[in-house]
Amino acid sequence: MIEDLLEEARHKMDQAVEHVAAEFATVRTGRANPQILHRVVVDYYGQPTPLQQLAGLSVPEPRLLVVQPYDRSALPAIERAIQESDLGLNPSNDGSVIRLVFPPLTEERRKELIRVVRHMAEEGRVAVRNIRRHTKQDIEALHGEVSDDDIHRAEKTLQEITDEHIARIDDLLERKEAELLEV
Repeated sequence: MIEDLLEEARHKMDQAVEHVAAEFATVRTGRANPQILHRVVVDYYGQPTPLQQLAGLSVPEPRLLVVQPYDRSALPAIERAIQESDLGLNPSNDGSVIRLVFPPLTEERRKELIRVVRHMAEEGRVAVRNIRRHTKQDIEALHGEVSDDDIHRAEKTLQEITDEHIARIDDLLERKEAELLEV
């Protein structure tokens, strides 16, 4: 019973870490990364459609991202959606593909993005701690069914799992900050 609770907590914490990693991937650095466009939604014939369903994305150069629509008639809608997104990119359209040039980040923008990723990491840590708190309550609810020693061991194991996942988030944050500071 306790093992099931701990395994479920580990699984949920893994998902929280994966979510933080996915959030980090959407933060623009000086390099072209197709994942930053995953949040862009295009109004395609009146339907909100994710960009990756409408176009192929490629990175021919480190600072260039090419968006090639499967349907050329969607080109203006895709261009508009990218312009309206908060990515700070200016798309250039040549009639068949959209090119996104990633300008080097200014020092001020780097600091702002570092604040953003630190906030994302803190949200991830809070999510992991909330999972720990709920699991701990579930373990303590087993008080009459299992021994106090088993409960104490389970809580200690739960804390180790929590520390491990928070360390993973901190590691992701450290790497993302290094990537943002890279000129």
